[in-house]
This record gives sequence, structure tokens and C-alpha cells, in this order.
Amino acid sequence: METAWEVARAAGIFLLEHMFLWNMLFAFVIIFFQRRDPKSVWAWLLLLYFIPILGFALYLLLGMDMHKRKIFRIKEVEDHLSEAIRQQEHRLKTKGLEETDSNISGYTDLIMYNLETSGAVLSDDNDVDLFTDGNRKFEQLIEDLRGAKMFIHIQYYIIRNDVLFQRIVDVLKEKAVQGVEVRILFDAMGCRSVNHRYWKKLNRAGIMTAEFFPALMRRLQLRINYRNHRKIVVIDNEIGYVGGFNIGKEYIGLDERFGYWRDTHLRIRGSGVMGLQLRFVLDWNYAARENLFGNGKYLFQKPRIHPGCCEMQIISSGPDHSLQQIRDNYLRLIHKVSHSIYIQTPYFIPDEPIFSALLLAARSGIEVNIMIPCKPDHPFVYWATYSYMGDMVMAGANCYIYQNGFLHCKGMVVDGRVLCYGTANMDIRSFALNFEVNAVVYSEQKAREMEDIFREDLKQSSRVTRDLYAGRKLRIRLKEQVCRLMSPLL
Repeated sequence: METAWEVARAAGIFLLEHMFLWNMLFAFVIIFFQRRDPKSVWAWLLLLYFIPILGFALYLLLGMDMHKRKIFRIKEVEDHLSEAIRQQEHRLKTKGLEETDSNISGYTDLIMYNLETSGAVLSDDNDVDLFTDGNRKFEQLIEDLRGAKMFIHIQYYIIRNDVLFQRIVDVLKEKAVQGVEVRILFDAMGCRSVNHRYWKKLNRAGIMTAEFFPALMRRLQLRINYRNHRKIVVIDNEIGYVGGFNIGKEYIGLDERFGYWRDTHLRIRGSGVMGLQLRFVLDWNYAARENLFGNGKYLFQKPRIHPGCCEMQIISSGPDHSLQQIRDNYLRLIHKVSHSIYIQTPYFIPDEPIFSALLLAARSGIEVNIMIPCKPDHPFVYWATYSYMGDMVMAGANCYIYQNGFLHCKGMVVDGRVLCYGTANMDIRSFALNFEVNAVVYSEQKAREMEDIFREDLKQSSRVTRDLYAGRKLRIRLKEQVCRLMSPLL
């Protein structure tokens, strides 16, 4: 009788002996059954043929394409959204909305696109607070959690079971005892360090939890791509949070590897919170198999009127959709720019349309400002980022490296009028492979505030000049070239 080792050995020999056929099969699938960018196709084909065993393994982990199907149903809320959408569409088409609102002048086509593609209703009664420091952000969040009366909805890509999360959990347990409904939605890959027994412990304390794309047998993660990268908190439909901070001690500067953590998060009060709530409910329904649409308090109860004047749309994107809404918003904003662009991102690996648009803007005399971090958390991604930034430097853009710790904020400001910030990096992975959410804020006041924050960050940054980039060492050039070739896969 064969031992388990002999069976495994025989299976391994069989796979190796037929590796060429396996590569042919995957190549056939990539070319004829998956609608990919041609650069991505060629990258995978080269990897499969030149590094067959490693390429085979990487394709299984990273390359399998999710069918573009809507996995988040909104049929239950279409009737409630359709009337507001129709009214805004009519006012946009007749120029009625633009004539009465100077904040959105020149951007009605973008607003219409977001309405048509994702039902992102424009709200005009929002207060927006900008947080760039993790300690201040989480102090305010914990204070808001303590004030919850009905429900707390929390969604993060990364949650670490450390000192920061324990501070939050202590408050959540208190609120659960008081009868407040508490839900936590987490991504299985981002939260893989948290033991499943801990989530069950939270369940016993009255905190509901759900896992997005769980690992097979809790250990084997078959989906490296298609992660839920969103960071959303909604409290009683009154207060919403969205941005780059996850939950972990590094985000409040307690990790020696990264030092100070520079990020950007938005705290929203007003009708814009409902856009975040809709996104959370859709994700929760899918992951938890619970239909929250059946209770009107989660979506159809209007929030109190706020005195704010910021107008915004909440937009989201993911691999379940044929369009890349966040990428398209960035692209449309770049095409419409008249004098300035400010970009901060930890990863700058734009796809061809975004890259070409930025190069064209820089070469046309537009002030293009880009800031990236000084230290990599993912080396391959960092050196690909440096390569793309080098091209921008040579095209005339102002490019900076943030030196005071790690820069993780994600967004863009255009012409001192519109900002688009949230969870999406300026890279192909965020555009096409991850589930993301951003806020598009049409407010000169907030756009100018974000530009001022950028200029303040310049005091902690070094500029990459043409001479400096041209004089980089050979080993840096080699790193860039290799990682640039892999950028369609990153």
C-alpha cells in the first residue's frame, strides 16, 4: 500500500513532467477567455514560459481573473435611489444644478458619470474634517463611538489585535451591552494575523463579525487579488469615516520599522454618510449572508440636517464591475485640470491612460505635484513606483519623497476646487483588482486645505530633480527596470 509521501511524490513528478502542457493551458485561458490589458497578458505569458514552476504558482495565487459579475446586489434599494437620481440627472442635463451651484461648475459631466454608473447621488449638506495624524483620528473615532445610540458599522482591510484595537473593542463592548448594534467586517487576507477564536470571543460579547473572502480551512488563501481594501465606519447614519488608516499600532506611530505614519482620513457629517452606509451594507450582506435592507433604519432613515456646505459623491469600484469608477474619476479630473494637480500616494504605478494623461499635463505646463514615501513596505512596488515617478520628473513634474516616516495617504486635489481621497492607491491593483471606496468632494475650502497640507508636508520632504534622477546608481536602475517589467502584475 502506497504511503502518503509516495502519493505526493508521484503527483509532484506528474505535475513537473507535464509543466509545459499546464503552461499551454494557462496561456490559452489568459489569451482567449480573460479580457485583460495586453501588457498584463504578455507579462503573464513571459513569466509562465521563462520561469515555469514559479510562474505557474504565481498565476494560481495572483493571476486568476474574477468574472466581472455584480456580486453586490442593490436591487432592494434601487426604488429608493431612482427618484433622487432622476431628479439630479434632469437638473444636470438642463444646467439647472450648475447654474445655482458654483462649487460644481465645470464638473457636471463627472457628477453625471458617477450618477449613471454607480448611483452616487450628490449631497450638499456635509461637514468634512480632515485627519492626517493617526492619534487624532482614532481619538475622535473613539469619542464618536461612545456617542452611538443605534448602531456602529466598522469595516477595515487590516485589523491587528494590538493596543489600538483593544481600546476600540473596550468601547464596542460597552455599547453592545447598552443595546447598540455593533458590526465589524474584515478582510481575510488583511486580518490573517488575528486568530478566528478572537472573532468568536467578540461574537459572544455581542459584537457581530463577518469575514470577506475567507481562506480555505482558515489557512490557505487562494485569493491574493480581489481583496476588500475599504476602510469605512458609519455611526447611526450621522457620522462616517473613510480614508487610508487601518487599525494597528503602526498607524499611530508605534512601529519602529515605519516610524511616524502620515495618512489622510475624512470624517463626514451629513447626507454623504449614506453613501458610505450603502457601501458597507452591500459588503456586509455579501460576506455575512444577512440582508440589512429589510430594516429601514440602516438606509432609508434620513440623517439630521447639518449646516455643512461641502458637496460630495461617494464612489466605489471593484473587480466585480466592468468599469473602473475610481480610476475614471481620477482620469476625468486630470483631463479637466487648468493649472494644478496634487497627488499623494504610497504606490505610484498608474495604468496607461492615467500615466499618459499626467505626462501630457506636465508637458503642457500644468503644475503636477507628486509625493511618495521614502521607505518601501513592498520593495517591488516601491521600485516600480520610483521608475514611474522618474518619468514624471523628466516630463517636468514636481516630485517629492516624504522623509518623516511612512506616507500612506491616497488621493488627488485638482485646481484647488475638487479633491478625491479615500482608500484607493494610484496603482493598477487599486484601480482593477481591489474593492475600494473614495469620496469626491467639490469644495474650494477643503481642496485648498488639502493643498496646504501638501505644502506643509514639503517641509519634511526632499525633491527629486532631473539631475538627481539621471545620476542614480546602476543597482537602482536595475531594480527599477525589473520591477517596471513586473508592474502589470503588481
